[in-house]
Amino acid sequence: MIKKLPLPLWTIISPLIAWLAYFASRLNLGGMYTFFLAAVLIAAVLAAVHHAEVVAHRVGEPFGTLLLALAITIIEVALIVSLMLAGGPDTATLARDTVLAAVMIILTGIIGLCLLVGGAKFKEQVFNLSGVSAALITLTAILVLTLILPNYTTSKPGPEYSFTQLFFVAIICLVLYGSFILVQTIRHRDFFLPPDADGNEEVHADPPTTKIALFSAFLLLLCLGIVVLLAKAIAPDIENAVISFGAPKSLVGVIIAAVVLLPEGLAAYHAVRKNRLQTSLNLALGSALASIGLTIPAVAMVSIFTGMSITLGIDMKATVLLLLAQFTIMLSLATGRTNILQGVVLLVIFAVYLFTIIAP
Repeated sequence: MIKKLPLPLWTIISPLIAWLAYFASRLNLGGMYTFFLAAVLIAAVLAAVHHAEVVAHRVGEPFGTLLLALAITIIEVALIVSLMLAGGPDTATLARDTVLAAVMIILTGIIGLCLLVGGAKFKEQVFNLSGVSAALITLTAILVLTLILPNYTTSKPGPEYSFTQLFFVAIICLVLYGSFILVQTIRHRDFFLPPDADGNEEVHADPPTTKIALFSAFLLLLCLGIVVLLAKAIAPDIENAVISFGAPKSLVGVIIAAVVLLPEGLAAYHAVRKNRLQTSLNLALGSALASIGLTIPAVAMVSIFTGMSITLGIDMKATVLLLLAQFTIMLSLATGRTNILQGVVLLVIFAVYLFTIIAP
C-alpha cells in the first residue's frame, strides 16, 4: 500500500525542478529557455504560497503572516542588493523604484483585489481596526521619511540623502518597524487576530503536525531561494524587453516587485476567499511595512559601505499617486468594514499608477 504524502506532490517537485532549471541555464540553451525559467519560477512561487500557508497555520496569527512577510522581504532585499552591486551607478534608482512599486502594488493592487473579491462574495467583511490602524500609522511615517523627504533636504543636491542622513533614516526605519513588530507579536497581539477569534487564533481547520510544518518550512526556504536566483537570472531579459518596447526603465522595478510579491498576493487572495480578511490585511500591510522598513536600511548600508549613490526621492507625479493611495486606503479601512466599492476605487488607482508609468 502506497503511503499518502503529507503535502501535495507538485509542491515538493516544483522547487527541485526550479533548482535544476537554474543550474541548466548556465549552459546557454537559447532565448526560449527564458520562458521555461519564467514558468518554473511561477511554479516555485505557487509552491512557496502553499508551504507558507502550512507554516502560518501551524504557528498561528499573527506570526504566520509575519513569517511570510519577512521571507518575501528577504527575497526583495537580496534581489535588489545583488542587482545594485552588479549594475553599479546605473542602478541608483532601482531600490526606490522597486520599493515604490511594491507599496503601490500592495496598497492598491493586492488590497484592492482582496476587497473586490471579498465584497463580491460576502457583500461585507469585517476586520480588527486596531491592528490595521497601527500598521497604517507606521507605514505613513516610513513612506514620507524615505520617499518624499529626500526631495526637500539641502545637504546634498537632488532627491538624495547625504551619507549621514541616510544612516539616520535607516536607523529610524528599523526603530519604527521594530516597534510595530513588538506591538504585533507581544504587546497587542490581539489587535491582529480576526474579530471572531476571541483571542484564540485556532478557529479554522486543525493545524498540521510539527513534522509537516518543519518539512514545509524547509521547502519554503528552497522555494524562496530559487525565486531570488531565477528572478536575477531573467532580470536582464526583462530589462531588454522593457527597453525594446520603449517603456521607461522604472517599469523594471514594477516587474521585479510584482514577481517578489506574487506569493504574498496569492496567499492574501486565498485568505479573503475564505472570508479571512484579517489575514489578508495582515499579509498585505505587514509586507508593505517589511518591504520599505527593511529594504531601505539594507540598501542604505550597501550605499554607505560601497560609496554608491542611491536616489530615494520620488517625483511629483509619483508623490501625488502615493499620497492618494495612502489617503484612500486609510478612508477605506477606517470603519472596520469593507465592501466592493472600496476595492474598485483602489484598483482604479492601481491602474492609473501602471498607466502613468507606461505613458508618463
